[in-house]
Amino acid sequence: MAGPVTLSQVAREAGVSLATASRAINGSANRTVRDDLRERVLATAERLRYFPDANAQAMARGQTTSIGLIVHDIADPYFSSIAAGVSLAAERAGLAVTLASTQHTASREPRFVEVLTRQRARAIIIVGGRLDDPEANDRMRSSLVDFRRSGGSVALVGQPLLDVDSVVIANSQGAAALARALHGRGYRRFAVLGGPAKHLTARDRRTGFAGALEELGTPIDPALVVECDFTRDGGYEGMRALFAGSPDVDVVFAVNDVMAVGAIAAARALRISVPGDVGIAGFDDIVTLRDITPALSTVRIPLVDVGVTATELALAPPAADPRQVHVEGTVVLRESTPERVV
Repeated sequence: MAGPVTLSQVAREAGVSLATASRAINGSANRTVRDDLRERVLATAERLRYFPDANAQAMARGQTTSIGLIVHDIADPYFSSIAAGVSLAAERAGLAVTLASTQHTASREPRFVEVLTRQRARAIIIVGGRLDDPEANDRMRSSLVDFRRSGGSVALVGQPLLDVDSVVIANSQGAAALARALHGRGYRRFAVLGGPAKHLTARDRRTGFAGALEELGTPIDPALVVECDFTRDGGYEGMRALFAGSPDVDVVFAVNDVMAVGAIAAARALRISVPGDVGIAGFDDIVTLRDITPALSTVRIPLVDVGVTATELALAPPAADPRQVHVEGTVVLRESTPERVV
């Protein structure tokens, strides 16, 4: 059985040099091929059923037809929904997506960037809140500088701290709007499952929520702001820790929806009725909420659209300064926080 057709065979059949055939098929970052020669080579390649090598194309063009997507946890519906938007926009651009998950370990991010740099990815999209860790952010910033020098582009979903184009979600404003809406429904005794202390998204949501209640004359007791992991299990353990002290609260705000899902599960295990004994609210409006009972009050972020926007930003022509696209949230009140009589 004959082996696969080689580029040398295509060049010989087309009557051109191997270098010319390579530039015609794979493209070139430095030299072009006359139109008539390119058409002859491409027609010959099609007739011989020659399939170009992706690595050779990447070497010739300086880039592959892939983009890298780095997230904190692909199992979290927040990240998977944004990833769906990235994949949609990448497909429209004729690109494939290479996915990497840090599992909430910041030190893994620069290593993934280095891998994607060696693979000559066209762009990198980073999704997830930053930590209050200047050293980790400096390492990531340095890795991205190297990637951009290699010809790639970058977009970030999160706090705009890495000197790259960013999609910035209005976390503080959304949490403040939720606090005002819950106050308007008659809630006065608030607690917060606040996520990790150094997680800037969690911090923005905590401070936005608490600040709005302070303005309304209903400050939150600091003892009722529970530090916990930014995960479903973090919400579960945080809720159990909160109610171990028999707090006088009528509503709990979890700073993301997966934490709120964990909090509802913990309340069920503790025989606490939601919303009969306590209301629960979250943030993000992840798709999983369609299956949660009672339906969860939250702040809706258009997550798929965020992924599309980040991808389009990464693939747009470069700008002199980092661009920012701001995304607002919408408060959605559901059965988990019904009206309360004051």
